[in-house]
Amino acid sequence: MSERDDFRDATARVLDRQEVEGVLSSSFYASPRPIAQARAERNRDEKPTHYKVICISMYTDDLKRLDDMVDSLKAKGLTKANRSALIRFALNGVDLESVPKGL
Repeated sequence: MSERDDFRDATARVLDRQEVEGVLSSSFYASPRPIAQARAERNRDEKPTHYKVICISMYTDDLKRLDDMVDSLKAKGLTKANRSALIRFALNGVDLESVPKGL
């Protein structure tokens, strides 16, 4: 008998095949997909009505400027500062009468 055969025999004595298959098929090793599906179903039913996710395009220079502003606010201690919060704040300060016609 070779060393490899001895190893297989020793492994077979220590590990019961049915027990190993039971552990490997249990929820501990199961894919997280069922949990993700449950969340998706729950989220589909509970859509928020107080905001919408949108997509806008911005020039990279403007995004850099926006990100620099957010970083500056965070450095001042406003830890919850982010792009959307800063844009919402800026919207409150817009004077429509001063917006140029060629916007």
